[in-house]
Order: sequence, then C-alpha cells, then structure tokens
Amino acid sequence: MGKSQSTAADIALGYDDESRSGGKTMAAFKELITLIKTNATSYMMYFALVVIMLVFQIWTDGKFFTAQNITNLFNQAAYVAVLAIGMTLILILKHIDLSCGYVAGLSGAVAAIMMEKMGVNVWIAMLAVLLMGLAIGFYQGTLVTKFGIPAFITTLAGMFIFRGLLTRSLAKSGTIIVTDETFKAMCQGFIPDIPGNTTGVHIVTMIIACIAVAAFVWFQVRSRRNKEKYDFPVVSLSIFITGCIAVSVVILFAAWMLAINKGIPISACIVGVILAGYAFMLSKTKLGRHIYGIGGNDQAAELSGVDVKKVTLFAFCSMSVLAAVAGFLYTSRLSSATPTAGLAFEMDAIASSYIGGTAVSGGIGKVTNAIIGTFVIMSLTNGMNLMSIDISYQYIVKGIIFIIAVAFDVKSRKK
Repeated sequence: MGKSQSTAADIALGYDDESRSGGKTMAAFKELITLIKTNATSYMMYFALVVIMLVFQIWTDGKFFTAQNITNLFNQAAYVAVLAIGMTLILILKHIDLSCGYVAGLSGAVAAIMMEKMGVNVWIAMLAVLLMGLAIGFYQGTLVTKFGIPAFITTLAGMFIFRGLLTRSLAKSGTIIVTDETFKAMCQGFIPDIPGNTTGVHIVTMIIACIAVAAFVWFQVRSRRNKEKYDFPVVSLSIFITGCIAVSVVILFAAWMLAINKGIPISACIVGVILAGYAFMLSKTKLGRHIYGIGGNDQAAELSGVDVKKVTLFAFCSMSVLAAVAGFLYTSRLSSATPTAGLAFEMDAIASSYIGGTAVSGGIGKVTNAIIGTFVIMSLTNGMNLMSIDISYQYIVKGIIFIIAVAFDVKSRKK
C-alpha cells in the first residue's frame, strides 16, 4: 500500500512538473511574441536580413553562403556602411545629405591623382583628402546653419558641384589605376594570422570572434543588471539567454566563414572602429544626447541651452569626412578611380539608415542598426549579382524593399 501510494505520488509530482514546464514554455513563447510585437521596428530588419540570405542561398544553389562570397559581401558593404553611419546622424537631426555619394567619388579620385600622378605619399594623400572632406562638410553645414538654406537644397547643389568636379578631375586621364599596395590593402587586404599556421583556418579570426562573443555577452549581462538595479523592465532570463546564444552563433558562423577563407578583411576592421566610436558617442556622451534631443525637438533643445547650429555643423562635417573614407574604400576595392564612382551611393546610405530603424520624423536611430540595414541592401545586391539579374531589375527590387521598410516604420511608430 505504501509502495503504491508512493508511486501515485511520484506520478502526480511528475505530472505537476510537466505541467509547470509546459506552462513556463508557453509563458516564454507568449513573452517572445509580445516582445516582437512591441519591438517590431527593431527586430524586423534582422528578420528581413535572415530571410533575404536564406532565399538567396536557395536560389543560388548554395553559392551565397560560401567563404569567398561572405568575404566579398563584407568588402562590398564597407563603403556603404561608412556612409550609413554618417547619414544616420544627419537623419536623426531631420536633415539629409544628397552630396555624400559624389563627395566619396571625388575623394577617391583626388587621392588617386595625388598618389599616381603627383607621387605624393599615400598617408599624406589620404590626410589631405580627409581635410578636403572636412572643408566640404564645413561649407555645406555653414550654408544650412548660418544662412538657413535647407539641407536638401544645399546638398542637392553639392551633388551637382562635386559630380562636375569628379568628371573634370578625370577628364584628361580617364580611369586612374591605383598601384599603391598600402592603399589597395584597405579593401583587399586581411589581418595577418599566426606565423606558421597550416591548419587551413585563420586562427586570429577565430580568437577575435571569441573575444567579440565574450564582450557581447558581458555587455548584455551588465546592461541587464543595471536595468534590474533601477527597476527597469527586462525580458525573462530564458529569452535573454536565447537571444545571447543566437547572436553569438551568428558571430561565430560569420567568423568561421571568414576564417576558412583569408580571415577578417581590413575593411571590416575599419568599419568596426568607426562604428564603435560613433556608437559610443551617441550613447555615452553629451554630444550624442544633444543630437537625439535636437532630432526630437530642436526648439526645446535650444531652449535647454543646446547649441543646435554647432551640433548640426558637426554632423555635416562628420558626414563628409566619412564620405572621404568611403571613397578610399571604394577606390581601394576597384584598384582604380573612375568618373562613375559615387553614383547612387547616397541612396544606398539613406536606405540603409531607414531600413535600420532610423525614424522618418527624426530623433530616433542607431548606427549599429544602420549596419544591419547596410547588409540588407548589400545582400540584395550581392545575391542578385550571383543570379546575374539585370541591374535595372536590381534597382526596382531595392526600391520596393525600401518603400516597404519606410511604410512599416511609419505605421509601427503611429501605433
């Protein structure tokens, strides 16, 4: 009798545990659905990126997720990513820069002319072009802040001017082939590996990936603890752990694809450094808070003592300097400066920022999300190139994706 009672109790206890386990699973699932609904704008870009990559993996018969193509994707996305970082600041402030594409093209051309035609040292040439970018940003920012000319008109005029200067600078020589190995390494080189490594896997890349995963998890745990300390709402522990694991797997997978090829491209390191600097500035400094404040309500920010003109001028200077860097990366990837460089660069940058969740109304946006938007745009381009789709159809597809992303953003923010 005692034995049967014990068995019945065990069965009942087991059933109770199973019920509780099922209840916890359902609760976690409901929380995940609620989390997705309330943060649809933030998560949609990740969902879109995954879907686009998987679709092209199927449509290209497995050519998309190859080591060589992933490396190419990183190099192709580098110059757009740099432009998108600068454009995000401009869009948060409720302005726009239509000239950055041809500023990038002109910067690459001037650098090539200085190095190949004038024999200037590569570092001096790049420094001079960066200063040129700063001067362009100062000029356009002054027109916007001092003279009150709308950014759309100022930068549209700038687009014509810099396109003309680009065409004029290459009128006699045409395309200039860049031979400087240091300059070409910006978008064709890779970080060095451990000497004597014969495993076929880039060890340094995997070490960096492991460090990146550890840093990501540490920052996430620290952020969660800080929120709990001040009684801010946080997701359940199961959802939190699942999210950390998912991101870690993506980082390690991307690193593995790079490691079995040639390792991390130098262009990715350049983008990473710029991204880290701007992400820190926007989230941890007074300047970043001022940028968001002006974007949210410029009049209230000015009444609070924020120098709106200086912050806006900084954003335009920043945009043009980053456009110069983007010009270096693009010219380095092609090993040449061409009269067509810069065509529609600004459109890819604007689309990347908006797809990344930057609000059309201003005041909201993250440079880290702009990078995800960049990969959405460049994955479309890369995948359609692998399928040999005509460029005219590529523009149509990117336009459709862009309008869907903006419409979704507007609708979700109204809710």
